[in-house]
Amino acid sequence: MTPSLARALNALGLLAISAALLMAFADQFLKHDLPCPLCLLQRAGMVIAGVGIAMNVAIGPRPAHYAMAIISAVVGAAVALRQIALHVVPGTGGYGDPFLGLHFYTWAFVVFALIILGSAAMLFFEGQFEAEAEPAPRRLAGLSLAAFALFALLALGNTVSTVAECELGPCPDDPTTYQLFDKAAPTPQ
Repeated sequence: MTPSLARALNALGLLAISAALLMAFADQFLKHDLPCPLCLLQRAGMVIAGVGIAMNVAIGPRPAHYAMAIISAVVGAAVALRQIALHVVPGTGGYGDPFLGLHFYTWAFVVFALIILGSAAMLFFEGQFEAEAEPAPRRLAGLSLAAFALFALLALGNTVSTVAECELGPCPDDPTTYQLFDKAAPTPQ
């Protein structure tokens, strides 16, 4: 596998991670369903896994980038599995509305598993780690630029919304408002 093909495949993977973040973000704003602390940890895991994949897109594939994606996906999967376990007991209900029959934390576990499998599979192709024929660094263009820009925008958006929801302290277990904006509004006397 050539470095160029590896970059393109990583760009597709980055778009998949971005799609998962976009769905969660859309649910947050369109359905006014604020993410719980475990949900926020899962989003952070996806963002960090995405950073590893984004580095493969931006500066070229490296085993360390795949390792970053795998390790953060393992941690994210553990958090998602923890949340699945909290809601698997009959009568406890789920957190948030299901999407295509599964809750977002279950989908997060699936996405993390795919990140782990995809990154591990990419490590089998050692040709991607060889120096490219062109010595000058390549600029992002086309699919790579679109994937990188979308991911960066979603990572920034999730960071800002998390700060708005939790400020710099612990997040509420069952959030209903953005704490940052609640403090800005005057309280009636």
